[in-house]
Amino acid sequence: MNPRPTDPGKDPSRDPGNSPGSNPGSDLSRRTALSLAATAGLTAALGALPAFTASAAPRRPADTPPLTGTSHDQLWWQAPGDEGSLIEQGLPVGNGRLGALASNDPGRELLLISDVTMWTGGLNETLDTDGQFPYGRDDFGSFTLLARLTVDIPDHDLSGVNGYRRALDLAQGLVTSSYVRSGVTYRRQIFASHPDDAIVLHFTQSGGGHYTGTITLDGTHGEKPSHAESFGASFPNGLRYGAAVKAYGSGGRVRVNGTRIDFSGCKDLTVVVSGGTNYAPDADRGYRDPALDPEKLARTKVLAAAAHSADTLRRTHIADYRRLYERFTLSLGTSSDAQRSLDTWERLKARARDGAPDPELETAYLQYSRYLMISGSRDSLPLNLQGLWLDGNDPDWMGDYHTDINIQMNYWMADRAGLSECFDAFADYCLAQLPSWTGLTHDLFNDPRNRYRNSTGKVGGWAVAFSTNIHGGSGWWWHPAGNAWLSNSLYEHYEYTQSRAYLAKIYPLLKGACEFWEARLITTTLPGTSTEVLIDDSDWSPEHGPQDAKGNTYSQELVWALFGNFAAAAAELKRDTAYADTITSLRKKLYLPEVSPKTGWLQEWMSPDNLGETTHRHLSVLIGLFPGDRIRPDGSTPPEIVDGATALLTARGMNSFGWANAWRALCWARLKNADKAYQLVANNLRPSTGGTNGTAFNLFDIYEVEKGRGIFQIDANFGTPAAMSEMLLYSRPGHMELLPALPGAWAATGSVTGLAARGGFVVDLRWKDGAPTSVRIRSVGGRTTTVAHGGGSRTVRLEPGESITLKGFAR
Repeated sequence: MNPRPTDPGKDPSRDPGNSPGSNPGSDLSRRTALSLAATAGLTAALGALPAFTASAAPRRPADTPPLTGTSHDQLWWQAPGDEGSLIEQGLPVGNGRLGALASNDPGRELLLISDVTMWTGGLNETLDTDGQFPYGRDDFGSFTLLARLTVDIPDHDLSGVNGYRRALDLAQGLVTSSYVRSGVTYRRQIFASHPDDAIVLHFTQSGGGHYTGTITLDGTHGEKPSHAESFGASFPNGLRYGAAVKAYGSGGRVRVNGTRIDFSGCKDLTVVVSGGTNYAPDADRGYRDPALDPEKLARTKVLAAAAHSADTLRRTHIADYRRLYERFTLSLGTSSDAQRSLDTWERLKARARDGAPDPELETAYLQYSRYLMISGSRDSLPLNLQGLWLDGNDPDWMGDYHTDINIQMNYWMADRAGLSECFDAFADYCLAQLPSWTGLTHDLFNDPRNRYRNSTGKVGGWAVAFSTNIHGGSGWWWHPAGNAWLSNSLYEHYEYTQSRAYLAKIYPLLKGACEFWEARLITTTLPGTSTEVLIDDSDWSPEHGPQDAKGNTYSQELVWALFGNFAAAAAELKRDTAYADTITSLRKKLYLPEVSPKTGWLQEWMSPDNLGETTHRHLSVLIGLFPGDRIRPDGSTPPEIVDGATALLTARGMNSFGWANAWRALCWARLKNADKAYQLVANNLRPSTGGTNGTAFNLFDIYEVEKGRGIFQIDANFGTPAAMSEMLLYSRPGHMELLPALPGAWAATGSVTGLAARGGFVVDLRWKDGAPTSVRIRSVGGRTTTVAHGGGSRTVRLEPGESITLKGFAR
């Protein structure tokens, strides 16, 4: 059964329109939530997430250092984006908070501008009659557009220009376009500057041309701006927002004319736009900063930026962007001259048609993922289902944060590919939401109408639903194991960075999740034995099968990992020794899955029967294989468990939605099956036509929600590159394996630098004919690890900051 168009994988029987029911415990006391947070030691962490605020003038570099990028860092097209299809054809820019999709049309440049905090809805604390949360655009809320910016140049209609080309320069974070009209070459650049907190458009020409036209900044929610250069408004939920624009040029005239800006005879033109909301990551203030005037702040920001030349703004942006981008390099081999001659869209189509590997295109796809991460996840909220980019105000599933694969997958690539600080938005979001999540859990989780309530009658810690918003609220069904998966994802970031300060910051989340499960677990006796084990209460294995099964593999694996992570964190921080012992004791009693004697698969439920869909998109049952690593094909896991996991993965199939293919590829990489992992990467690179699953014109991943209708959902854009990284390096604390699933398409020769390993190491690796030729290991906090390849291994011991080069792994 396909998921409903309004939900990224949900049961079609759910009706988000259920009328709210009365619930005497539904009025969440913010005082209660905050006192619970303070008890957990959270108060100091709140407010760590920056919002749209005034900032000091950025450092201006004197020049731009020479590029180290290659042709792998360039994507290009021979046509602009169609205004009606910008989600598939527009080129994305972003500064980590403020983003846009650009059309690059010569005669009408359109930017659809978004701010990641631009949300309707609220706390959503009144349950439906079934004890679950409402899930609509008004109660739960939705991610929406901030503004539309148009630059109309009437005499530059596409039909009257030649040599059109647009490109995305991944190495510098620039969207460019060029064309020739009447013998004059016209160029434009668009970028979103993190230091200047603004989007900049710069129009130039060579050959004696000029620009004449109009600039219009519009809201997308019925606002009526009183003048051309800014607007401000608010939602019924109290969120204030605003945007502003400033234009300047040379050799002509730029002036405000009512609700538009006119420019005429300009040799060059610069347009600066900024905007945001008064969202604040603070539950105590209702996630609002009442003192902030977003329109006024936006005007301040564009005026400050406009005091500098476009060249200065560009150099400032490039220096900031390259500081992150150049931490990681990749070569997967050499493509043919014929492949290089094609534009990106034609290249995707040729790859799918001919079935021939295109190593440089595949390299660029991974680097595009890193571009999206840098552009979409810095110093604000994390990437949601849409990332940072929208084409309207009604995204499917509200553009929310889904806690049963999607937000987690969004961040699987960040640490692996040298972008650890981009992960911070995810962790800070969870910390800022924790007071509200805790209060909602204590007030609402054991509501008698909630089919997932704790039969013990106890409640502790915090929990979430399958969907979360930015106001501390949850939507749709309760998701008991969501807290464990979020916590495990946050802990894995610590495994990469080895930052004790970060571990201390997320510790309240880990401990609160353990407190929830301490209250929730129930005891059962295994059939035919006297063995008592601890299992999850009535629950659902996302997203299929019975909704009241106990001891689902999904929850058992997540809780097993959570308890181990918490005990390790407590030991590292020297906290809560007695409680850590309690959690360790509970962990030893957890039931862990068996292999079904009927199917030969790892059991998803405590039943030998298959109670769900054989080819279901989710791999909830395999969460112990990836992202967990309790199940390992290295001899440390009973072979029947590995075989059962492999049989289940085989039965799930090789064709699904983009994120589902990415998860499958990661699991096959963990099982060291390079051919299947690579085939799933290739499947996701198939061009999407007519709404089919695959890769869009602009490389966004398209999710076919129903026949003929595809939507953009960003998770596969990160999950697929994560799989590619996992094929090059497997790691866990104390152990790494080089090239565990290297496909034949990349085997001849290749290299990667800046590839991170859990345990606190960074790896630079070269290979030839499928074997490493040079390996450099650098410690970023790790001290001891084994490095394995082809049946051999070496022990490496380093102090933080030290490195070592290993040779001799070649066969």
